[in-house]
Formats: sequence, C-alpha cells, structure tokens
Amino acid sequence: MRVDRSTVIRWEAGDYAPLPFQWPKLAKVLGRSTDELRRLIEVLPAPAPKMEGWSELEPAFGWLDRHVGWSPGTTRGRVQARVPVDRRARLAVGRGRLAEALADYYGQPPSGHSMYRARFGDAAVQTSILTRPEWTDLACPLAPECDRLALLPDVERPGHGVDESAAVRRLAEAAADDVRIADVPIYRLLELEAGRGAVVGKVGLVPFVQYALSVDLLERELGDSLVAGRRLRPGDVPLRDKYLPDFAAVLDLAGRLCAGGVLALTAIARPADPYCGGADYLLLVQERSGRVLNAAGRLAVIPKAFHRPLVDHRADARIGATLRRELEKELFGRADVDNTAGGQRAADPMHPSRLSAPMRWLAEQPGRLRMECTGFGFNLVSGNYEFASLVVIEDDEFWSRFGGDIEANWESADLRRYSTLDSDLISGLIVDEAWSNEGLFALLQGLGRLGQIGRDRVKIPAVELGC
Repeated sequence: MRVDRSTVIRWEAGDYAPLPFQWPKLAKVLGRSTDELRRLIEVLPAPAPKMEGWSELEPAFGWLDRHVGWSPGTTRGRVQARVPVDRRARLAVGRGRLAEALADYYGQPPSGHSMYRARFGDAAVQTSILTRPEWTDLACPLAPECDRLALLPDVERPGHGVDESAAVRRLAEAAADDVRIADVPIYRLLELEAGRGAVVGKVGLVPFVQYALSVDLLERELGDSLVAGRRLRPGDVPLRDKYLPDFAAVLDLAGRLCAGGVLALTAIARPADPYCGGADYLLLVQERSGRVLNAAGRLAVIPKAFHRPLVDHRADARIGATLRRELEKELFGRADVDNTAGGQRAADPMHPSRLSAPMRWLAEQPGRLRMECTGFGFNLVSGNYEFASLVVIEDDEFWSRFGGDIEANWESADLRRYSTLDSDLISGLIVDEAWSNEGLFALLQGLGRLGQIGRDRVKIPAVELGC
C-alpha cells in the first residue's frame, strides 16, 4: 500500500484507518471474532486504473469498503468489473402496477391503517402509501408551534447490515448514470404523532450512504422483479424479506432505518391574462432527472427532497426548514444550499441576507407565502416516510415580478405547468402512470387542500379520499 501525505492526513482526521486497525471494530459491529472476520472477508487485488467522472461516488466507495471491511479500492474495483443494468426498463413498470404488487406482497394493512386511495372526478387511483385517516387531514401550518420534529442525538443505528453484492450493483448503476450519492447526514424517523394542525415527532441522524446502499435498494429490487415478470412474493425478494418483510417491520421505527422526505405541491397565484384566462394558481410538476437516487425518470411534485440538515442539525429537523431550503435550491436558483457535491462553508446559508430575490420578497410580508403539511404516510416502495406538503404563493404580484426567475435545478429533467382552471388537463395528469407513488400522494393531498382555500382561482373536481 502506498502511503503519502494525503493518506496520513486522512488517518489523522479519522476519515480512514488501514485495514489491520479496523479488525476489532468491525468484528464488534458484526458480532464476530477477529479470526472469523478475517476468514469471511475476501480481499481483492488492486483495482483497475482510475475512471474519470467518478469523484462524486468516491465517498460511497470508501464507506462500503470500511463498512464491510474490504481493503481500500475493493468497491471501486468490483464496480468497474460489473456491467450495470439499464434503469430505463424499470420505468416501463407503471405506478399502479407497483402499488398492486406491494399490496399483494403485504396483504391487509393493520387495524387503523389503510393504503392511500383517492377519487378525482371519474378517476380512481391507488398508491403504495400506508397511512391513517388522521394523517390525511393535517392542514398543519409549518410554523414553530405546529411543526415540532425534534432531534435525538446519538441514537443507536439499526442493524440488518448491507448486502455487499446488491450495494456494488447499485454503485455500478450510479457510476453509469452519473447519480449523486452524497456523504451527508439525513434524518431517520424515530417517533411520530400527527393530527389536525400539528406534527410532533423525534428524529435521529444516519449517513445517507448507509441508506443508499441498504433500504433504498428495495425500489430497485421491486422494479427488476416486475420487469422480469415475477410476482412479488415472500421468499422471492431477498432484500425486501430482510429489510421490510411485513407491516410490523414497516411500523417498527426504532428497529429499522426509516429515512424519508418532504415534498410539496407548489401553487403560484397569477393574475388574469388574455392568453391564459382568469386569475388562477399555476401548479408545477417535474419529471425527475436520471441523476437522482430514487424515483428517477418519474413524475413528482416540486420541490421533493430528503429530509436532512443543512448546517444546524437540531433546528433543521423541522419540516419547514427542509421545504424552505428546497424552494431556494430546486426553484429559485440557490446552488450554494446544495451540498450533495461538496461541503457547506456558510455559517448560516438561510440567513435573510443570503436569500434569493424571490424568497426575500416572500419573507418581507406575512401572508405572501403559505406552507402546510397536508399528509403523512409510509411508502412501501422503499419504507420511506413521506411528509406531503403544499406551498401556496398567495400574492399574484409575485408572478409578475419573479415568474421568469423560476427554474428547476439538476434534479429535474423537465418542468411542467398546469392551471387550476384547467380540470381536463389536471384530470389527465392524475391518471398518468409515470407518477412516483409519493409524488401522486402529495399532488392529491395538495389539490384537496387547495380546493378548500383557493376560492375562485380553483375550478377542479374535489378530491375524495378512499383510505
């Protein structure tokens, strides 16, 4: 092994230690003796020459090497040796088919829970979101007195380990598709009480890489099984059987890694226009980029993000903190609040003096911006928790001032717009099979709430929930 100055710096910083020094720690984590661990671990030859364009995946390569106990470079070598699967084949499996397969696998939900269904005019849809009636009637303002997720530091991380072969396949795909897998912390849900007007809960921290190389693989396994024409049955999907075998496991927040996200239907008030018609709300819908980790290529509301801290781990645990950051990043052009490709240097990235012009204008006067959590559920595709939300820009002067400044970031391949006066187009949008299940959940919850508060700007059929 070559040891240079940069290697020594990494050792001293605790980022990496030579393999012999990792044996005792790894043995303890895996519940094995040191001798057993040595026999279990396969040390591969040095990897092939470095491939260009993989710098963003280096933290994930290193994490898997350390977690499994492989010598440095082993993951990179295995990824280079594997031919990745074309992810586009999975997009042929529509949202409805995913939901039906998961309903078949899990069976009848436990008492008090149900799978989220809705009817919108003549259209009826079913999703993979496990929810409760009180979770779909939140109308919770994302203000400090209502938005009360709190951080519990130093929470013991769940077990279950990592399937090395599946993790290497995931990294091979990520390398081929230029997918970002960032070495940043995300929030893991530990407890939740949600009801009308309030969301109260506790979260811990877990490395995003650990999530990406373990439970997030469930979405990939699900798609591959259905592409191959197989039914989703216990015993035939080893990762799901391991990580999320039944509803008891789904609801066991203390015993599993339950990461998740905050996603919102964004509705922007517009004045009457001779070409577009009367005063309405503009709705924004995105097609997800191929570079994102999950729901790649599918329709989703915007913003859509993992719930994670930016700088302040405790203050950023609130749902509204993630939503404000993502509005800045995904719609208002703030690249400096996106630390998925590097570190964060600003002490307070969301300080008023650093806000984009659109966000600063919205914050100047109360009533210009409404943010609410509209629903909560667990997505059986991956086991993620989902906070469906609604962002409403109430003052139609915003569109006149800043409509030209709104632009999606790298996470979107396409940005679409719909008017709340066009019920035909919105009805067709709802039944589009390209939706992610969590995206459709947030869209329907947002439309339902918008119908209650939008007055004459909204001319669409009511959303009737069947959960």
